[in-house]
Amino acid sequence: MTTESASTMTATDTQPFEDDTINQIPAQSLPAAVPGMLEGGSTLKSAGHVIVDSLVAHGVERTYVVPGESFLDVLDGLHGSDIDTVVCRHEGGAAYMAEADGKMNQRPGVAMVTRGPGAANAHVGLHTAWQDSTPMLLFVGLIPFAHRDREAFQEFDIKAWFDTGAKRVMVLDHAERASEIVAEAMFAAMSGRPGPVVVGLPEDIIRQQVDPALHPTIPVAAGGMSTTDAEALATALANSSKPLFVTGGNDWSQEAADQLTGWLEKHHIPAAAEWRTQGTVSFDSPSYVGPIGYGRPRPTYDLLEETDLLVFVGTVPGDVITDGFVCRQDWNKQNFLVTIDPSLRGRSGPVSRQILAKPEAFVRDLVNIDLPAKEEWKAWTARMHAEQASFAALPPAAPADGPARMDTLMANLVPRLPEDAMVTFGAGEHTNWAHRYFPTRRYASMISARNGSMGYSIPSAIAASLASPQRRVVTIAGDGEFLMNGQELATATQYGATPLVIVMDNQEYGTIRTHQERHYPSRVSGTQLKNPDFGLMARAFGGFGITVTQDQDVPAALDAAFQAIDRDGTFALIHLVVEQRVKAY
Repeated sequence: MTTESASTMTATDTQPFEDDTINQIPAQSLPAAVPGMLEGGSTLKSAGHVIVDSLVAHGVERTYVVPGESFLDVLDGLHGSDIDTVVCRHEGGAAYMAEADGKMNQRPGVAMVTRGPGAANAHVGLHTAWQDSTPMLLFVGLIPFAHRDREAFQEFDIKAWFDTGAKRVMVLDHAERASEIVAEAMFAAMSGRPGPVVVGLPEDIIRQQVDPALHPTIPVAAGGMSTTDAEALATALANSSKPLFVTGGNDWSQEAADQLTGWLEKHHIPAAAEWRTQGTVSFDSPSYVGPIGYGRPRPTYDLLEETDLLVFVGTVPGDVITDGFVCRQDWNKQNFLVTIDPSLRGRSGPVSRQILAKPEAFVRDLVNIDLPAKEEWKAWTARMHAEQASFAALPPAAPADGPARMDTLMANLVPRLPEDAMVTFGAGEHTNWAHRYFPTRRYASMISARNGSMGYSIPSAIAASLASPQRRVVTIAGDGEFLMNGQELATATQYGATPLVIVMDNQEYGTIRTHQERHYPSRVSGTQLKNPDFGLMARAFGGFGITVTQDQDVPAALDAAFQAIDRDGTFALIHLVVEQRVKAY
């Protein structure tokens, strides 16, 4: 966190200005000295308090903040409000938590940070939200309006910084528009392809007194299948021998996920999951055939070329799915793309038809399409599901002699998980154990950073645990990734988040080492790490921590970790020290 000067001069300071800047400011932009009254007798409120009221009206349950003097009035509005204020230890952690919150809900997650360095630190979460199509609001406190363009302390150009990585960047220059800007920001984040929106809050503007009336929420169009869309899809399916659905994105509901799964199972049609979005079609469903993305098992890679009809729902065939714009590029292939984004941003390869619809609206109409299930569909789906089931079959649970192994941990962890367990992770080879073995049975049961952003595991696990305290939340972190935002375990302790944290310590940046060995074999450079005792760190942060170096100790460590979570209501961390170069697949 960065510290701001307590002596920053605002338009209400009694000291004279160095020039006539104040005379150039519209009268309505100057802060009101005292609260006033409207003609009807209603009490005025500060714009900062109106912003909070508007967030409450839009259903925001919590906001993740690193405080700054630039938005003190909003912090004051949060005091006593219905919104839980989660104080984080770094702006990157706060932004990741808000982004994860947006993935779990059909409304934006909200982060609040201060100007300059604070905004810079939060940028990593914004990029994650942009590439992952996650609805998110980032509120940034700004220098006073009166100090603009004078190289004030921590001044920066918010539009120049964020315009290329956000759906919209707005600045509250007129206090009376406070509620309107919240409504517009919410709408922009959720409409079309979801994404992040940045709202700048000049510290003098948010203190001004305004009419507290709230702007109504702006409805978001969900689209849907037209009659001709439905006919085209039905015809394509009827003519297909090997159809395949691919689910993805963050714009689903559990009801839509259940309806799609039921329809697919009824028709014996398979579905794969976009990289790091497993769970929309249940892990146990006979229609589920595995993940598609980096490090995927060979059968699902071949699927994209073997299928004669691809239906993408909530996502498009982009870089990761097509293995660097290589797979499924034949323009004679049939691809139906179901997305509310008319621009098809990120799409590669053929487009047979675009259906402008959010997943929920599409599935609502899809269930009305009833086709006789073909025997070749049954055989095709059964073959691919069998390959996925074989791939996901747990390794032996009995520990082996020697160093600790992730295989043993997963084999002992998975049977203990409830039906609605969640997993979160950031980026690295450690994530492949979750891809392969973790039983994702509900929508948003896998929360991760599809932009490959490291440091996401701990913040996302905290956000998931706070949002769903009744669910078992597990996060799998790499040793390099953990130290990027591991300090947020202090936030977990402060607010009672109870994830199980697995730190897979192989003393290296494993993914980069793999690429290095491929392109520069036997020339290890810039990838090796020397790590602290993460179990001790966890205890220092107020949770349960244990370091495991031998495989025989893995089951007992899991027993102790779950006992600490369930009995003591704390997070638990297992520091698993493993051998290098051992992979999930």
